[in-house]
Amino acid sequence: MSLDTTEKQQLINAHQTHGTDTGSAEVQVAMLSERINRLSGHLQQNKHDFSSRQGLLKMIGRRKRLLSYMRNKSEQRYTDIIAKLGIRG
Repeated sequence: MSLDTTEKQQLINAHQTHGTDTGSAEVQVAMLSERINRLSGHLQQNKHDFSSRQGLLKMIGRRKRLLSYMRNKSEQRYTDIIAKLGIRG
């Protein structure tokens, strides 16, 4: 369910704002979204995995806080990342 190194690097390259950017809000939201998607698929097959469900809810909350931060700082960055990732805002 976790991301391996090559997948993380591909996500960073796709969403970074400059060459050495590895921790901007866009990159963090993209990584969280990928982990959320994978964990959602796992939970559809394993309905009684309650500890993973709790971790999923924590990740969703963290992503929501990052998106609200981005929305307050720059509406354009927020709309771009929402459209790029295909998530509801």
